Parts: sequence; C-alpha cells; structure tokens
Amino acid sequence: MPAPPPPPPPPLSEPDPVASALTAPAHPSAAIEDVAHWWPTHRALAAQHRSPIALSIAGGFAADRAAWAFASGYQAALRALVPTLPDDVLAALCVTEAEGNRPSHIRTRFADAGGGMLSISGAKRWTTLGPDSTLLLVVGAVAATAPGERAMLKVAPVPAQAPGVTIEPMPPTGFVPEVPHARITLENVRVPAASLLPGDGYDLYVKPFRTIEDTHVNAALLAWLLREARVRGWPTAFAERTAATLAALERVSRMDAASPACHVVLAGALSWARQVYDEAGPLWAASDVAPAAARWQRDSGLLGVASAARDLRAVRAWERLGRGA
Repeated sequence: MPAPPPPPPPPLSEPDPVASALTAPAHPSAAIEDVAHWWPTHRALAAQHRSPIALSIAGGFAADRAAWAFASGYQAALRALVPTLPDDVLAALCVTEAEGNRPSHIRTRFADAGGGMLSISGAKRWTTLGPDSTLLLVVGAVAATAPGERAMLKVAPVPAQAPGVTIEPMPPTGFVPEVPHARITLENVRVPAASLLPGDGYDLYVKPFRTIEDTHVNAALLAWLLREARVRGWPTAFAERTAATLAALERVSRMDAASPACHVVLAGALSWARQVYDEAGPLWAASDVAPAAARWQRDSGLLGVASAARDLRAVRAWERLGRGA
C-alpha cells in the first residue's frame, strides 16, 4: 500500500503583536481624513494579519488619530465575532433601534418569504460605519414556531446595496466625528434563509460583542498611543505601562468572551487602560502638535462610553465566580 500523505504543516504563527508595536519603525502617520482613505490602509494590514487582535494592534499603530484606531479595532472585533467575514467587506453590526439594543427592543422581523428566502423589515440607528459599509450584519427576530415561545433573535448578513435597504447618514458625534453612523431602513429585503448566522443572535453575537469590541478597540487605541509615545519621546514609564496594558488585552482576546474569568481580567485591563488615557492627556497638552492635541481633548469622551455597562459586567462576573466585587 502506498504510504499515507504527510500531515499538513502547522499554520504559521504571527509575530507577537505587542513586541511588533515596540520594535517596528515608528514615525508620524500621514493624515487620514475620511473612511475612503482609511479603508485601503486597513485592508492592506488585514492581508498581513490573520489574528483579529494582531490586526487591531497593527491598525492602531498605523492610525494618525483615535478615530482610525477605533475603526480598525471595530472591524477586527467583527472578525473575531464572525471569523467567516471576508476581508474585502467593510462590515457593520446593526443592533440598536429606536428603543435601544436589548432583545425586547428589537422590532426588526425576519419572515418566511417562501422558496428558501426570508424577508427582512425594520429600522436601525447608530450603526457604526454604516454609511460606508458594504455588508450589514442585521439582528432581527424570527417568528416563534409554537404558541408561547419567544421569538428568537438571529443575525443576517445583508449586502448594503440590496434592494429595500436605505442608508441615511446621522449627524457626527461629538467625539471621533470622522467615524460615521447611519440610520438603516429595511423594507422587505430578501436574503436566503440559509445565510443566517448559526445560533442565537443575542447570546452568541450581540452579547459577546460588547466584550470583544472593548478588547479590540482598546488594544487599537493603546497601540496608537504607544506609537505616539515612541515618536514624540514621551516618558519611558508611560510607554512601559501602555505596552503592559496592551499585552493584557492581547491575552484577554484569547479567552472565552462569555466567561466570567474573561470579564474580570478585562475589567482589570480596562482599569489600567483608563490610567494610561488619563496620563496621555497632559502629554498631549504639552506636545507641540496642536491639531493632534485638540483631537485628543475632543475624542477623550469616547473612552467613557458604556462605562456603566462595563462596571455591571464585572460585578456580575464576580457574582458568577461566587463572590461580590
């Protein structure tokens, strides 16, 4: 009998992303003013980094401001959540509606349209990068199949140019205004039923994304600050604390995003990140680059978004581990 074929070689591991942020050549990044100019840079990095956390760190390191670090971290987080997302799509998770983003707030409905197709109708708001997205991950409810059952939330990938999709840019936010948001209306949008992502849309996608996004976006922001620290000669102690916090987030990215242990470790890493951000304020204020310093002062509001939800997540994690926080 012929000898069996040799096993495939193990996949090549990526260089340590934190070490790369400490050793890669550091120089001021060229100004990037809008999504159209940011996206090609991010796409080129995505071709080099298969790990979402490595992509977050590389994207942050290449950013010239917090907005593009955030955007790269957001795109990487979506690929950590849905590994099958193609690299060439600018994706957006569409959850929030007029009442909010809890399961009871979701009015978008997926209805059987026959022939293996579903019809999607509903409206979303505050969809990050929505105006420029090419693929929408729409969260909606599938009608219950038995009396008394609650409707299950599912996630449907929807091409942004699909018939029945209307995307309306929303006013810029007070921080990172370069990153646009959109209102999205879906009127009888047809998608194959088989295209729905597997599993419960809330438990497997919406809920863990809060943890995954916090991890990847903050990693990108810290990588951006680490490059700035190296370029501008900021104190070594600041760079060390930034790198150490970045390393903690890289480790968090390899934990189960639904586990209480992950939430506790993430809470600690985000506490360190908050201290780094607080230290960065005076460093920016003392810098001789007025536009960058002004952007930091403007964009620092981003760092406090959803802080109450993060605090509650940590409290509940400690409760699940058998003790109070």
